[in-house]
Amino acid sequence: MSNQRAPIDFWFDFSCPYAYLASTQRRWLAAETGRAVTLQPFLLGGVFAAIGQVQNLSAVLSPPKARHNRNDVVRWATWFQVPIASPVKHPNRTVDALRALLACPADAWEAMVDACFAAYWVEQRDLADSEVLASIVTALGLDAATVLEHARSDEVKAALRTRTDAALAAGVFGAPAFAVDGELFWGQDRLPLVVAAADGWRVRPELQQFQF
Repeated sequence: MSNQRAPIDFWFDFSCPYAYLASTQRRWLAAETGRAVTLQPFLLGGVFAAIGQVQNLSAVLSPPKARHNRNDVVRWATWFQVPIASPVKHPNRTVDALRALLACPADAWEAMVDACFAAYWVEQRDLADSEVLASIVTALGLDAATVLEHARSDEVKAALRTRTDAALAAGVFGAPAFAVDGELFWGQDRLPLVVAAADGWRVRPELQQFQF
């Protein structure tokens, strides 16, 4: 019997700044826990539509909450020592980028995820722009025309819908989310709990019935 432990699922969409911040830590997370971190792209807008959530949360925040969110993002970027820059527009439409990721060979996924997050949150590029996507794919050493044609196929479109449905089935309601042995954690600020859960930490049994 193998002693290898189950991977940690990392659920994300490129449109979320917190998902970008979490993504910069995924290799650290793998090293810290000794577990693989599996990339689980999904369409955040599809999840929001399914649960009745406003599509652009930033548009409905009160001014104090909006200031807090802005400060929170830059604090975490500072904490993680990673770059971040204001997007030219937000949210970008990311469905084409997610489909392009799914259309890439599996061994290019890690680099594609890094490149798409960097394009959105560091380089201030629009992932909805087909030329931007083509340049990203080309920089990975792949044939952009082939990948983007495949990304437009019914097969890939269905694959993204299936992954979004899987996110909903797993209880995902936002990005980023991490799943460890059936336990779901939301947000890059939960990474210490993710690490602990990967080592067997669980909520005290007497607290399982807590409600509010």
